[in-house]
Amino acid sequence: MTNTIRSFAMFAAAASFACAAVFAQSSGEALYKQRCLNCHGANGLAGSGVGKIMKVKPVTDPEVMKLTEPEMVQMVRNGAGKMQAYKGDLTDAQIKGSVDYFRTFIK
Repeated sequence: MTNTIRSFAMFAAAASFACAAVFAQSSGEALYKQRCLNCHGANGLAGSGVGKIMKVKPVTDPEVMKLTEPEMVQMVRNGAGKMQAYKGDLTDAQIKGSVDYFRTFIK
């Protein structure tokens, strides 16, 4: 019985460490890395091959820097230029989270 309890406690500790690693990265950051990174780049500079081909504006572009959060959310929701719309794929909270993460690149 003691070995069973000890094994369960070790399993629970390992599971909590694994969950902590997953939640250490915000859901907005994780979603950005999953859906946006290929075009917008790891730091928002759009320097990837896909970003260059699609002529994605970097986060340092004055037009991008002046966009408000609601404007960016709307662009992600409905698409903009060659960027696809994510309205049917992502929830409003997911879109807002990824926009919030992207906005951390604006200095």
